[in-house]
Amino acid sequence: MQRIEEIYNRISENSSSFLGYPLAKDFDYKEFAPFLNLCINNVGDPESPSTLAIDTKDVEKDVISFFADILSSDIKETWGYVTNGGTEGNLYGLYLARESFNNPIVYYSESTHYSVKKNLHLLNLKSIVVRSQCNGEMDYNDLENLLTLNRDKPAIFFLNIGTTMTEAVDDLDKIKALIRKYAIKDYYIHCDAAFLGCIAPFVDPKPKFDFSEGIDSISISGHKFIGGPIPCGIVLAKRKHRNRIVNSVSYVGTLDTTITGSRNGLTPLFLWAFIEKHGTKGLIERAKKSQELAAYTEEKLKQIGVNAWRNNEALTVVLDKPSKHLCEKYQLASEENIAHIICTPGIEKKQIDTFIKDYEKELLVSEVFA
Repeated sequence: MQRIEEIYNRISENSSSFLGYPLAKDFDYKEFAPFLNLCINNVGDPESPSTLAIDTKDVEKDVISFFADILSSDIKETWGYVTNGGTEGNLYGLYLARESFNNPIVYYSESTHYSVKKNLHLLNLKSIVVRSQCNGEMDYNDLENLLTLNRDKPAIFFLNIGTTMTEAVDDLDKIKALIRKYAIKDYYIHCDAAFLGCIAPFVDPKPKFDFSEGIDSISISGHKFIGGPIPCGIVLAKRKHRNRIVNSVSYVGTLDTTITGSRNGLTPLFLWAFIEKHGTKGLIERAKKSQELAAYTEEKLKQIGVNAWRNNEALTVVLDKPSKHLCEKYQLASEENIAHIICTPGIEKKQIDTFIKDYEKELLVSEVFA
């Protein structure tokens, strides 16, 4: 048991210090501890009962209904399930897209999450990487050039609603304009809203990314902005796409519509508990506080001479990459000459201030030895 205590203490300490990853810290699910002594298995389709009756599909359906609502749809038009995380949600969206057309091409930007390349390989999908702009947003001129070369082929547009490093949002209106301009009849739009799916509906101006704008599917992470002890996510798609791939499985007496057969039954409970406690109003307040902290962080970094910036109302503050020591101490994700701080719920101003002081000391030392 000593090793278990050591592992707990290590993870607990590291959880309090990281600033560079989109993981909320302010959750408490102690009330669900008794469920750890039960096997909970949401096998198969969340809307289809199974002969194995040890599931939480009832609350899973409530979770999906909530997200369908904030994404401008309803469960009559939209179907979904609780996944193991954003990567599975993106895999599912691409899977539905592949089954919609013969020999399609996937267009995605170079700022897209690393897992998408793996998903494309698993699905054996043809793809073309589109250049990104400086802020991480897709380069639409490059996309147009690529489309002109392949306008006769079905197109799958994989859009980022918040890129990994800079929280950039691809412009759906510009994508749709290109679809009209080149008369692309067969197309599918998937949105990767892993981090921003719980925030973007309440940003002003609101990005165009939900079902009212004509998208086909969307993936959101549950453990990032909402928070939780186990990685999870939500994938939603137009019901007509789900109906295209449904199969009946006599063994468990349910429908097979998801990526995995056995599915986590705990994570729908966590998401449901958050929704019951906070609801839409809670998400809005959460987003506002995080945006205020991000603005504070950006300003404080600029005051000590660090180049820092954000995309529109982003929770991600991009900054000049500090030393390896500071990156490791505060667990900052970095790429080339930039790093970022992500102001998720649970991070406090005093943590930001401590980082600023450390960074300022580092800058002063570098000036002395310059």
